Amino acid sequence: MVSFEELGLNMSIVKAVKEVGMENPFPIQEHCIPLILKGKDVIGQAHTGTGKTAAFSLPILNRVKSRGPIQALVIVPTRELAIQVTNEIRKFSKYIGIRSLAIYGGQSINIQKEQLRRGVQIIVATPGRLIDHLKQGTIQLEDVNSVVLDEADRMLDMGFIDDIKFILFYVNERRQTCLFSATMPIEILRLSREYMKDPEQIRLNEAEISLETIDQSYLIVEEREKFKHLCNFVRNREKGQQTIVFVATKQRTQRIADDLNREGFRVITIHGDLSQRQRDYSMNRFKNGSEDILVATDIAARGIDVPTVGNIINYDIPEDPVIYFHRIGRTARAGGSGKAISLVSSSRYEDFVRILNRTELSVKRLNDEIGLEVPTLYASRNRVSRQRSFNYNGQNRRRFGFNRSINRRGSHYGRQYNQSPYRRA
Repeated sequence: MVSFEELGLNMSIVKAVKEVGMENPFPIQEHCIPLILKGKDVIGQAHTGTGKTAAFSLPILNRVKSRGPIQALVIVPTRELAIQVTNEIRKFSKYIGIRSLAIYGGQSINIQKEQLRRGVQIIVATPGRLIDHLKQGTIQLEDVNSVVLDEADRMLDMGFIDDIKFILFYVNERRQTCLFSATMPIEILRLSREYMKDPEQIRLNEAEISLETIDQSYLIVEEREKFKHLCNFVRNREKGQQTIVFVATKQRTQRIADDLNREGFRVITIHGDLSQRQRDYSMNRFKNGSEDILVATDIAARGIDVPTVGNIINYDIPEDPVIYFHRIGRTARAGGSGKAISLVSSSRYEDFVRILNRTELSVKRLNDEIGLEVPTLYASRNRVSRQRSFNYNGQNRRRFGFNRSINRRGSHYGRQYNQSPYRRA
C-alpha cells in the first residue's frame, strides 16, 4: 500500500493529513495526486465518500505559494459543499500558511469582500456568487493556475454550464483543470474536450454506483402506513448511529420532522427554504450530535459528511436512480458500513424497480421478513417525469430538462437557464 509520503506531498501537508486520521490514501487519491502534482489535467470518477476532496486539494496545496494572490479555484454546485470542501482544505493546510475561503450565496457579500481583502490563495465557490464578485471586481482570476470542477455532474443538472463557461473565460488558458464527478454522463466528457488539455481519466468503480458496504433493503407499504414503519426503523437502529430521512418536498420535510418530534425523537431539518444561517445551524447540531435525525430534501444528498450516519431512510422514492445512489452514499463514508432502507409505496414501485435494475448488489425485500403482505401495486402516476428520466444506454438523456428554462435571478447576461428537479429543493 502506497503512503502519502510516497506520493510526493510536502511533509507539512502529510503531517496535517495524519492528524485528521488519514493513514493511507484511498484509490482515487493514490491515482490522482501524482498526476495533479505533475500539472496534468485530470478527470476523476469515484463513489461518493471515497476521498475525492483530498484527491484534488492535497496536490493543489502542494503547488500553491503562501501569501500570494488567488492561485487555485474550486467550483462546486452548492453552498453546503463549498463550506465542507473549504473546511477540509483548511485542515490540510494547517502547517503551510495557505488561506482558503468559501464564496457562496446566502452570506453577505460584504463579509466575503472583507475576507478577500485580507488575502487568500484558494477560493471554493458556487458559480452564481463567484460571478457576482467577478462583475464587481472583488475577485481576480488572472493568477489562478489550478481549477477544479467538483461534483460536475450535479452542476450540469442544476443548469450551471453557462456559468462555468463564463467563469473559465476569466482564467488563464495555461491553467491546470481537474474535473471530479460521481457519474460521467456524455455532457461531462463534452465539457472536458472543450476546456481540458489531454486529460488523464481515473474512473474507479464506473459500472457500479452503489457501495458494497451499504446494506440495502426496501419495504413495500401503503402510503398511509409509511410513518409507522419509519418510527419502527428509527427505534430499532443501532445505538449511537445517526439517521438521515430523505423526502420529496420542503413542505413534507417539515411535516415529517414535526411528527417525529411528537414521537419523542431529536430531529432537525434542512431544505431549500432555510437561510444559510439556518442551514449552518441545522448541520452543526446534527454533526455535533445534538440532534440524531436529519430530515432533508435532495439538497442534502451531497455535501453531508458525518461519519456517525449509519442509516439512510428513503421516505419518498426519487424518480432518478442516480439521486437514490447519492442519497445512500451519505452513509458508509470512507470505508465504513451502513444501512439504507426505502419505504416504497405501491404507486411508486415502478420507479423503485428502475433503481433495482441499476445495481448488481443485493437489495433485500423486508415484507416477508417482518410478515407484511405486499399491497396491490399500481402503475406510476408520474409518467411524464418518468419519461424525462436518465437513459443509461446513453441515447436520450432528457433528465437534464433542456426543454424547460427559467430566468435565474441575478443572471449576468439575461440567458435562459435549465430548470432542474434540484431547484424545487
